Amino acid sequence: MASRDDSNLIETENNLTGHFLIAMPSLKDGVFNQAVTYICEHDESGSFGIIINQQTGITLKQIASEMKIETGNDYDEDQLVYLGGPVDQGRGFILHRPAGGWKSSLNVNDNIALTTSQDILKALVHNEGPKDCIIALGYAGWAAGQLDDEIAGNTWLSCPADEEVIFKTPVEERWKAAANLIGIDLSLLSNDAGHA
Repeated sequence: MASRDDSNLIETENNLTGHFLIAMPSLKDGVFNQAVTYICEHDESGSFGIIINQQTGITLKQIASEMKIETGNDYDEDQLVYLGGPVDQGRGFILHRPAGGWKSSLNVNDNIALTTSQDILKALVHNEGPKDCIIALGYAGWAAGQLDDEIAGNTWLSCPADEEVIFKTPVEERWKAAANLIGIDLSLLSNDAGHA
């Protein structure tokens, strides 16, 4: 019984669900260069999340038009869509708060959910959607153990996420703001840095 409790404690401590994954300056991959990824699920089978600081030039109005969704007159038609990650970029994901009761959602915590059903998009274009949201195309994904190995190899920093950084901090400031949550100034890290 005690060993089972211990293993559950270890799993909980290593679970990055609801955390930020912050790219180290040495990570120069186009999609992940200076990326902040909000981890939506992390378990023994793998991990996935949404990059929260890489906008595309695509607007909500364009998405609605392409999907032939009738829009209202009073919504933020110029809201920019994000590149959520390199996987499945033809698929839309909406990271939002409050969680709400949409048809297809993953509740990351009590306040934030990731929704893939069209009902939320229809609500957004009628100004009836969630208070805060990031509309993303694609997601970032890792196979079982891959993310843990990359963190151990100094590719990423991680820390508990701050909702204000996700939804309120200007996009261009999110990378540094996320690192500041753990007291790290990314501009002081060398591209060749090992453990900080």
